Amino acid sequence: MTDGDESRLYPNRGRRGGSGDDRTVDESAGDGRAGNRASVSRRGLLAGSATAGAALAGCSSGPDDGTATGTPAEGDASGDDTVFVFNTGDATVSLIDPRRDEVVATQHVGLSSSFPSNQYAPELTTAPEDPLWLNVGRGVRALAAGSLSEVARVETGSGSNWQELAPDGSTVVVSAREPAHRNLLVDADRDSGTFGEALAEIDRTDEGGRGDREGPGPCDVTVHPDGAVAYVPDLFGDTLTVLRLDPFGIETQVDVPAAEGDSGDDGNGGDADPSAPWMGTVAPSGDRLIVEHRTGTESIWDTSDPADPELLAQLTPADGLGEGALTSEVGPESRYGYVFTPGTDDVSVVDIEAGEVSGRIDLGGAAFAGTWDPGREKLYVPVQTNDEVAVIDAESRELIERIPVGAAPYGATAAQVRPEPDGSASLLAAMAAVGLDVGEAETTYCIGNCACGHRL
Repeated sequence: MTDGDESRLYPNRGRRGGSGDDRTVDESAGDGRAGNRASVSRRGLLAGSATAGAALAGCSSGPDDGTATGTPAEGDASGDDTVFVFNTGDATVSLIDPRRDEVVATQHVGLSSSFPSNQYAPELTTAPEDPLWLNVGRGVRALAAGSLSEVARVETGSGSNWQELAPDGSTVVVSAREPAHRNLLVDADRDSGTFGEALAEIDRTDEGGRGDREGPGPCDVTVHPDGAVAYVPDLFGDTLTVLRLDPFGIETQVDVPAAEGDSGDDGNGGDADPSAPWMGTVAPSGDRLIVEHRTGTESIWDTSDPADPELLAQLTPADGLGEGALTSEVGPESRYGYVFTPGTDDVSVVDIEAGEVSGRIDLGGAAFAGTWDPGREKLYVPVQTNDEVAVIDAESRELIERIPVGAAPYGATAAQVRPEPDGSASLLAAMAAVGLDVGEAETTYCIGNCACGHRL
């Protein structure tokens, strides 16, 4: 490979010389809402007191309707569709029935996940033994959907991780940001002799990054529906990296320019006019990709040629986008993107075809992520600051329901499986809800007010 080829493949290489201190502190420090031990809000304390009393009196189930911290209501089967909401405030998971939009159980799992794999999980997770892939601690975990018990873990060398299943469910692609600056391919096939092991990895530190960064900061990952490539926004490299899954390696990198009129402030104190892409979602149709930037920009890309994305448009708050664009989901018809903009307590709806903001949905609180139900009819958005989940209808693009959940909900995913009733886990959830110490809880990397004990 010639030097010219190298510069085209890795356009961010050699950019270490930026001015200013470009180092960050742990963004997950927040205000101490949650840390290594469970902490709860006053709302959670009041809401949980009744169910805790029943549980401590010897009842392993909750109210007759199966809500709150009880076991699933009578008639619910383990094969029912379920939305899993991870409550970072008390290390519990709220299980929502998307047919009724009600919490049917809350279980203490001793960990939390801010960005669980949810792009293909709702359609792939159909059996109790199928894994849910989560970012926990300094790596990636897999929990069996039917029992919520750990079945695999991969340490990445970083506390900021993102992971996504391939469309066929055979592998998981992982981005491990600083200090690791790695991408990994993990075996996700339960019938494989290497299930839960890293099959391949790419050390990307030699690419460098802005300022004194030791790498490009691979941040988030989204997999193309054809299963051949994945897209990784590079926070400190100002590039979009296309990974080839087989064989696992970098296919190409694309320079990501800052939006016109953008101040270039990436929130790190640098002044090198960065574009700072950090999250992204490829549309189900496969021909469009939307990318969030730490500068508050949303970009739209043409991925008709999956290995060669082309920039189509960039949107900023001046175009009607909410503030603090963080993550996104794309609707079932691939027409609308739902961008979580916690800076203005809303979801910005982007018309991907028109390249414009079509409206904003007021949440009344800050949300950082969301998930579609298995039928892709409704978008479930944990509103962390309100201890609830907002439900958005895909057809009308309107908020249709609010569901109270545990303390400080953040990440969510879905499956065609409902975990088995677990009286002990429900009891611990009830105890945590009233502020009782139920032991150490493993943290997850968040941007916002959670996991204050987490380290990169």
